[in-house]
Amino acid sequence: MSELLSKRVQKVKPSATLAVTAKANELKSQGIQIVPMGSGEPDFDTPLNIQKAGIDAIKNGQTRYTAVDGTPVLKQAIVDKFKRENNLDYSATEVMVSSGGKQVFYNLCQAILDKGNEVIIPAPYWVSYPDMVILADATPVVVETGLEQDFKITPEQLEANINNKTKLFIINSPSNPTGAVYTKEELQALANILKSHPHVLVITDDIYEHIRWGSDDFINIVMAEPELKDRTIILNGVSKGYAMTGWRIGYGAGPETVIKAMKKIQGQSTSNPCSIAQAAALEALNGDQGIIGTMVSAFEERHEFIVNALNAIDGIECPRSQGAFYSFPRVEGLIKRLGLKDDVELSTFCLEKLNIALVPGSAFGAPGYVRFSFATSMDNIKLAVEKLAQV
Repeated sequence: MSELLSKRVQKVKPSATLAVTAKANELKSQGIQIVPMGSGEPDFDTPLNIQKAGIDAIKNGQTRYTAVDGTPVLKQAIVDKFKRENNLDYSATEVMVSSGGKQVFYNLCQAILDKGNEVIIPAPYWVSYPDMVILADATPVVVETGLEQDFKITPEQLEANINNKTKLFIINSPSNPTGAVYTKEELQALANILKSHPHVLVITDDIYEHIRWGSDDFINIVMAEPELKDRTIILNGVSKGYAMTGWRIGYGAGPETVIKAMKKIQGQSTSNPCSIAQAAALEALNGDQGIIGTMVSAFEERHEFIVNALNAIDGIECPRSQGAFYSFPRVEGLIKRLGLKDDVELSTFCLEKLNIALVPGSAFGAPGYVRFSFATSMDNIKLAVEKLAQV
């Protein structure tokens, strides 16, 4: 039946993270207790003030279509957020709201990419980047980084992969899946390369902006080098920082011409994001920010535990991360010790034999690694480590 399907869709792989979640849920439905270390969403409830804003929106009849690119009040809150937290000036015509950060990136790819264009994607990468590029008929150019360089692309690597076909460069900090965070100096060094290639656009995925530890303030590539503002799109949203994954509200900011084109794509696909979720997102951005500190403290504590515990297991090398809620250890030694073929086989072994849900590093363009999400309880983390240690 494959002849019924487009060549485009046959090139695309299903989301590995969603596949792990689905398989884990299937086993749970059979009464099997699964230790959830694969899901990329906070285990905290959406704060009550944000919940109430959504409920009030329903009661007040905010259940109809909104503008395709979001309600004016939410767009203004996003403009204010960028000024308040990032010292960046945008107008309402330079921002838009979408059904999650994923749709922001999808809209961008559809709006700017054509066949023959290339997109530079540092690996490890978020699983959907390459496939969304493919859906836009462009070509992903994956640049491998590794533990030895803290999972960050170097200026030399960036320069070596830019050519006249390059249309877009993707940077994600804090990173999914590694938790790596670029310093201001590292961002400036990359920006110096990009300034020499004015035909290359940039997207900075800042969805984990608020989930960081350490003394350094958040910074993205536009904040590090304002000269890039007129060709950079910022992707962000309320999913991670406010425990609102299911509400599906992301937003983007960038040059008006690009945002207008992204709005056109959205207008012919999903139209406006959920009106009720937009009201809740407005409260998230303008209301009490206490949830952020509460979650970050918990994630940092879990991070310290899991890094030390995994490094105590023979065959696992786990670096420290600086943000997000993931650890991304190298597990080649464990794979060899267990007589398994690769990280995919190890993840299957962990799910089926140990009832631990992990995501293989291959899904992120990094064979020989696995992603542990510590967006789960300390009890679950301890249980997962104990099961692995017993192996």
